[in-house]
Amino acid sequence: MKEDILKNAAELFLNLGFKSVTMDDIAQQMAISKKTIYAHFSTKTKLVKATVDYLIKEIDLGTTKLSSRNLNPIVETYEMKKYAMDMLKNEKSSPQFQLKKYYPEVYYPLREKQFEIVQRNVIKNLERGITSGHYKGDIPISFISRIYFVGMLGIKDKNLFPQEEYSNAKLMDYFLKYHLSSICTEKGLNTLDELLNSNKPANEN
Repeated sequence: MKEDILKNAAELFLNLGFKSVTMDDIAQQMAISKKTIYAHFSTKTKLVKATVDYLIKEIDLGTTKLSSRNLNPIVETYEMKKYAMDMLKNEKSSPQFQLKKYYPEVYYPLREKQFEIVQRNVIKNLERGITSGHYKGDIPISFISRIYFVGMLGIKDKNLFPQEEYSNAKLMDYFLKYHLSSICTEKGLNTLDELLNSNKPANEN
């Protein structure tokens, strides 16, 4: 039951926002009593924290599995993006912004865990890309992995990138192209161009 609550809470929180979803909403979606939820999570804050922990664990497992496939490093970067956005429902409710504003005690430990996961995956991707000849051999790996993390957080700021002008998908595509273009060799740029062209909508060709 506890995991079912977390799965349903995650779906509602990501679709509607951490602030607006109530314990009643979760109970109604699951067709259970609110008392049942409180038997596992005594406060909404505890449920939010447990849900975030559940999501970050799932993302960690998923990205680790993706990394183990040893894909072309550029393809892997886009697959990681796609997986994370699918998991987070395209972040349409701005979950990280809501966590930072309404549940800072949950947000800041989450950011540390995110940093750990991103660092591990990006550093491995950069090292593989250098070995395969897709990335420049003299890039400062630690610096780039940290700049990547800062950039990922920065593009989620809706004051800087208003939703009506920049969709989450567009932001991620812009960011990844910017990131990869700065570190790719000619071989890597050719792969990037092929990947972008193969994913371009028909009406843009």
